[in-house]
Amino acid sequence: MSTTTTLSRRDFIKVSAQAGAGLIIGFHLPLKGAEASPDAETFTPNAFLSIDSKGLITVTVTKSEIGQGIHTGLPMLVAEELSADWSKIRIESPVAHERYGSMGTYGSSSIRSMWLPLRKAGATAREMLIAAAAQTWNVAPGSCRVEQGTVIHRPTGKRLGYGELAAKAATLAIPKEVVLKDSKDYTILGTPVPRLDIPDKVNGTTMFGIDVKLPGMLTATVVHCPYFKGKLSSFDDTRANTVDGVVKIFPIDGGLAIVARDTSAAFAAAKAVKITWEKGPNSQLDSESIARLLVEQASEQGLVAKDQGDARKALSNARQTIEAVYEVPYLAHATMEPMNCTAHVTAQKCEIWAPTQNPQGAQDAAARITGLPKESVVVHTTQSGGGFGRRSNPDFVAEAVQISKAAGAPVKVIWTREEDLRRGFYRPINLNRFQAGLDNKRRLVAWTHRIVGPSLLRSINPNRSKDQIDFTSVEGAANLPYGIPNLLVDNVVVDIDVPLWWWRSVGNSQNAFVTESFIDEVAHAAKADPFTFRRDLLGDHPRHRGVLEMAAAKAGWDKPPPKGRSRGIAVHKANGSFVAQVAEVSVDNAGKVRVHRVVCAVDCGQVVNPDSVQAQMEGSIVFGLTAALYGAITLKNGKVQQSNFHNYKMLRMDEMPEIEVTIIPSTESPGGIGEPGTPPIAPAVTNAIFSATGKRIRRLPIGSQDLRRT
Repeated sequence: MSTTTTLSRRDFIKVSAQAGAGLIIGFHLPLKGAEASPDAETFTPNAFLSIDSKGLITVTVTKSEIGQGIHTGLPMLVAEELSADWSKIRIESPVAHERYGSMGTYGSSSIRSMWLPLRKAGATAREMLIAAAAQTWNVAPGSCRVEQGTVIHRPTGKRLGYGELAAKAATLAIPKEVVLKDSKDYTILGTPVPRLDIPDKVNGTTMFGIDVKLPGMLTATVVHCPYFKGKLSSFDDTRANTVDGVVKIFPIDGGLAIVARDTSAAFAAAKAVKITWEKGPNSQLDSESIARLLVEQASEQGLVAKDQGDARKALSNARQTIEAVYEVPYLAHATMEPMNCTAHVTAQKCEIWAPTQNPQGAQDAAARITGLPKESVVVHTTQSGGGFGRRSNPDFVAEAVQISKAAGAPVKVIWTREEDLRRGFYRPINLNRFQAGLDNKRRLVAWTHRIVGPSLLRSINPNRSKDQIDFTSVEGAANLPYGIPNLLVDNVVVDIDVPLWWWRSVGNSQNAFVTESFIDEVAHAAKADPFTFRRDLLGDHPRHRGVLEMAAAKAGWDKPPPKGRSRGIAVHKANGSFVAQVAEVSVDNAGKVRVHRVVCAVDCGQVVNPDSVQAQMEGSIVFGLTAALYGAITLKNGKVQQSNFHNYKMLRMDEMPEIEVTIIPSTESPGGIGEPGTPPIAPAVTNAIFSATGKRIRRLPIGSQDLRRT
């Protein structure tokens, strides 16, 4: 057995396809690192699991807890196969190390990627504990069974707890193959298990990145150049140095670091320092010029992402054509906990405490900056106050390492909210040009969709060719589920110097809005009910149809909505899960939109913790609704105009709709759950607004539109 595991995407798909009854699997699990030094009474068969002599079971959770409940969901996989007593489950978050495979938390992939490895970890321990008990009793292993943390000899009823068997099990050979449970035999998976992280969050003992405290620690903040690709020219820190508690002010990559004894001193000095910026090539960049550029580029031929049938010919022969242009803005991640990281750099070691979604990326960045070998860089992953993809970028970690190295002390770096919004990374802007054709029976026979905007992957890697399709630009558009015989989707890449990054559900968040809005337009042009029109086009996609029908039924689609309200519907697949939503909306005479109710149906395959599924649907709906109603990052004279929550608004508690979530039972492999609830909410709401007002929302945010009744 090797000491590390590398489960490729291909291998994962192979074994995932087999998940189900009595599965025998044989890929390797990583061994526990030697530095763990387990005592003789502790049973540690692999890097993910250990059992001590008291029967306490520690599950090593290699994914970051960013509010999605993964610190409960992943231990449930182990506990199920181990037939553990859930009250004896504990968790630990390891430091970054390649032995765990990828520790990245993104793409709603945590359950999907660990579904088999952690179940195997539990099953391996289970079989070794059974073998230990069988040896103790001198009986056949097949005569034993497990239940609630004990091994039971069927004929005699003898029992031994896992803690009593730990030392003996630790001496046994690790089996190469184990049988996983059939889903019909699950006792933990699929049940609503209370989250393990909630008690400490309620009593305030959870350590988020912003809570880290070390002896002798200083606090720093960074003032970044407000112009993309600009840089520091000069600074005058005379006034800033008069602030009590200021220790040191010096340039770093991207801006100016202000180091102080505490946060208030660092923030006060940051406001006092006078800085001259070299504006660089983007000082005239503004939203209006970007919008004009996208319109100009929309007439260009794009890279073909999907070409089925002959869409242009079908359009020319169509009895009726429908055309529309949709636009979506740049969006910020706007996590409640701003970017922060604590680093302590010495000549021999670099230690980091960070709310990161990418601990191994943080380790790599620190090793490059310090020149230390990776094994001398220790990354502790704290809990995070939101992530949404933003914390997978190690830029804020790199700054903390630079500052600690220069300051010669442990330093906690905290960005202000203003820096977080003005100098972060954003979801791409884009423009979408649609055409659709109906035949003489009002059937949808042609669909073209041109996506015009910057490439996320090219922004991250400028050396990437413009001639390569960026899957993030076309996901959710090139794979439309509707049965359209003639379909053409292309993508025009427009380079704009605004930094981009993964945003919750990535391209699906834009493409669900535009495609589900336009299919609604086509349904109305065909004089068809929007739900029925969609359902009839989903004949080859039963899981899409299943959630669509469930959401419509639960919302009472076939009955009139309450007086003064209208309904809209949308369905979308993202990250391996299928979600449909019906929004119930009112628009008053002043044009104010109120979302009263959202009915959501989700098919995410086999469910680990239904409470987490419901919570993630609710959270992602709020996230998407906030963006749909209010979200937009705009630029003027090269600078981001938004600075805090007064002009980058969040949904308030009194605006929260009633949300009802129905989970579709399934035996399919698990899908992701952290992101798929976000894409359908914007089109469900805008389609409801059209039903209420007759005004079609083709540009977000909704709050920027004039919906006053005339």
